[in-house]
Amino acid sequence: MDDASLADMLQRFGFSDKEVDTYLTILELGEAKASTIADEAGVSKRYVYSIAEKLDDRGFVEVNDHAVPTTIRANPPADVVEALTSDLDDMRPALESRFSRAAPRSERFEVVKSRVTVLKRVSELVARAEAEVTLGIPYHLLDEVADELRAAVERGVLVLLIVTGVEPGTDVELSGLASVARAWDQPMPTMLTVDYESGLVAPAEMVTRSNSAAQAIVFAQEQLGPVIVGSFLGNYWPMAAEVYTREPADLPATYDDFRHAVFQATLHLRAGDDVAARVTGRPVHYDDGPTELEGRIVDVRQGLLEPSTNSFPVENTLVVTDGEETFSVGGGGAFVEDFEADSVELSLL
Repeated sequence: MDDASLADMLQRFGFSDKEVDTYLTILELGEAKASTIADEAGVSKRYVYSIAEKLDDRGFVEVNDHAVPTTIRANPPADVVEALTSDLDDMRPALESRFSRAAPRSERFEVVKSRVTVLKRVSELVARAEAEVTLGIPYHLLDEVADELRAAVERGVLVLLIVTGVEPGTDVELSGLASVARAWDQPMPTMLTVDYESGLVAPAEMVTRSNSAAQAIVFAQEQLGPVIVGSFLGNYWPMAAEVYTREPADLPATYDDFRHAVFQATLHLRAGDDVAARVTGRPVHYDDGPTELEGRIVDVRQGLLEPSTNSFPVENTLVVTDGEETFSVGGGGAFVEDFEADSVELSLL
């Protein structure tokens, strides 16, 4: 390996050009006074002392400051390489742990060609849900993913479910499988979103006809998730009839998913409860302002439960008063409300 290649490799470990020149000079001299190293490397004596301390901390050299004059000795390269290898080995578990946590958020797409795989992916994704699930699926296939839906509801996930292919007047059993469920007699794509960032879209004929050549797309992309949710709530949710609603959750409770907070607030207000909210977030229309609001919920604008009270399909708003002022609160990306919420704590007054 020539000097240029060696210098490049040392720079990968954080060495500057001057530090590389100084260290290579120390290696060539073996052990020398700072003044000698400075002359050979073309740097100042003060710089040699400064870089020697850094090299000593990293195990590249040893500064013998007990002698007069002070000398700087290069450590054997084998010892240096062993120390670097040990550091890298120690670093690896932490790097792999962080990579593992980040991997599900990476942007990717998968083309699925069979109904069996579509249902398998739905089950897998629902099983990983932490905050919110939206799902539209033919009613006759619901049993294939029922266990995962029930488990998601039980661990506190907001589950919005549409079952399709349900003739008017047909009794459907959806207890425990959703937070709120609707039924529709018309076909729709099988649509799934999980925690805003992953999901699946399959043409209706792909899951209803065995000989269909249609294909589904499984995605893991934060930019696409909200688009699919918007289509689900805007195009299909209003067309279906509400057939099941879960009982209100016990309060107090804190929700990082804003739609879940709106859902629970609506249930409690309709039950006649007085509900207070402590909201953490930021003002929408100006930079300076409170990062926390607290007060009584006096109104809710939403389309999750019938009858809807929102003015556009994805509007979900809490109206909160502290006794002096009244604020409208929206979720992430709020633009018509006064306040954008990161989390909402609901409690009974």
